Amino acid sequence: MPISNILRTATADDAPDLSRTLALAFDDDPMMCWFFPEPASREAALTRYFATLFTRQYVHHGVCERTEAAAAFWVEPEAQAKAVPDAETIQELQNLLGDRAGLFRDAVETAARHTPQEPHRSLALIGADPAAQGQGHGARLLRSGLAKADAAGQPVYLESSKASNLPVYEHFGFTVREELQLPGDGGPKLWGMWREPRG
Repeated sequence: MPISNILRTATADDAPDLSRTLALAFDDDPMMCWFFPEPASREAALTRYFATLFTRQYVHHGVCERTEAAAAFWVEPEAQAKAVPDAETIQELQNLLGDRAGLFRDAVETAARHTPQEPHRSLALIGADPAAQGQGHGARLLRSGLAKADAAGQPVYLESSKASNLPVYEHFGFTVREELQLPGDGGPKLWGMWREPRG
């Protein structure tokens, strides 16, 4: 039976459900597998990781939308500086990452150096529970955020470490702007993608 893809704004109360959905969505993501290499503990670690990011950062400084099986976090141009994790959030994430904390820090710093300087809306993350993939949840969330960006005349930027997602984003008007090799042993590639607003 299809899972409802009615779209709504996520609130702090959604944290447990939403973070578990994202943990399932990112279980095979190259960057998340690099940060959390142990398959047996990855789902629990990712659930805590996304709960931390959501409750400490994006629910306050982002636009968070969800369906029953997917979520997307967007950041408006004027909120970009505030959406950067504060010292407490970074400490919490580093505690969670353990001996991978250094890799995480270097990856975040590398990506930050390549973030476009011109004003833009950013798609911080989007993910759907694999059990509901193909039911339009991710597309619904993407269309919603892109429509808001277009209405405001804003370009959109995202980063993906999963090559198979690039054609999906290209279908929605994104083009690869830059390809980065993240530092560290076995670091994945990261593709920066850009989309100009549509009238």
